Amino acid sequence: MTEHRSAPRAATTRSPGHGGTREQPMVPRAEFRSYYGRPVLKAPVWEWKVPAYLFTGGLAAGSAVLAAGADVTGRPSLRRAGRLGSAAALAASAIFLVGDLGRPERFHHMLRVAKPTSPMSIGTWIITAFGPGSGLAAVDELMPGRWRRSLLGRLVHGLARPAGMSAALVAPGLASYTAVLLSHTAVPAWNEARLILPFVFTGSAAASSGGLAMVLTRVDEAEPARWFAVCGAAAELATSRLVDTQLGLASEAYTTGQAHRWRRRSELFTAAGLIGTLLGGRRSRTVAMASGLALAAGSVFQRFGVFEAGVESAKDPKYTVVPQRERLNRSRF
Repeated sequence: MTEHRSAPRAATTRSPGHGGTREQPMVPRAEFRSYYGRPVLKAPVWEWKVPAYLFTGGLAAGSAVLAAGADVTGRPSLRRAGRLGSAAALAASAIFLVGDLGRPERFHHMLRVAKPTSPMSIGTWIITAFGPGSGLAAVDELMPGRWRRSLLGRLVHGLARPAGMSAALVAPGLASYTAVLLSHTAVPAWNEARLILPFVFTGSAAASSGGLAMVLTRVDEAEPARWFAVCGAAAELATSRLVDTQLGLASEAYTTGQAHRWRRRSELFTAAGLIGTLLGGRRSRTVAMASGLALAAGSVFQRFGVFEAGVESAKDPKYTVVPQRERLNRSRF
């Protein structure tokens, strides 16, 4: 429950020394507050592990796509970077997720059922479907040469390509489901961005994974990674701008406070990485590495900015009350 102090009436008063009149408010401007000083919504209690999980999940997904493409086009250096990057990011993602859940068995409990209407349930199954393929492909890259001649080594090598392909097929879901998960909550800043946030996260995933591959791959093999990063960065910048301008009052949560500072850093680093990739990424390994790191950093800042915007919008009643009243008023006419 919230209480809203109605907008003040304006009183017409004569302004001394100006020979005219002007309107001055008789009471303070409207304020939104909840009873007993409590917010309308309970703010998420998640810690930094959640935005870190959002980032590493997208990084794992994009890296798997790059690895699969490199495998079929004969780019072993890029394939190795993608496979190992995907597996490492997935492992980090699992650590962050379990750390936030508190107990590992909670993840197992979510596998007992599959609810198509629950983003959390679907996301759990996406991770479960993605993990084995990504892991097996990484094992093939790490297997010592003397083991490759064994029966087990030949079996792993034979399964590595289809395993990598299976991970790449699931990757788009892994890159975007976290945005769906956030936007299907009651948190105003996330819910209002439900049509845009999946594209922000998917573009960010492509930018970061392409950037990581640029850091780990020789320049002569990294052309697919460069274009992957360029397309992802452009998509992230464009859709992030829509979040800033097209959400009505909810956009304010993204363009003020700590959320704005995070996302401003994201914009600067992503733009710098994009420009560096286009201008010098194909000629200089140093420029390619610096650009790749900038793109990855921009992706990290993006996830933390989105997370912070949601938390702050849940704390302030106006982000809940004002849109509800606007929808109610529209329905009356």
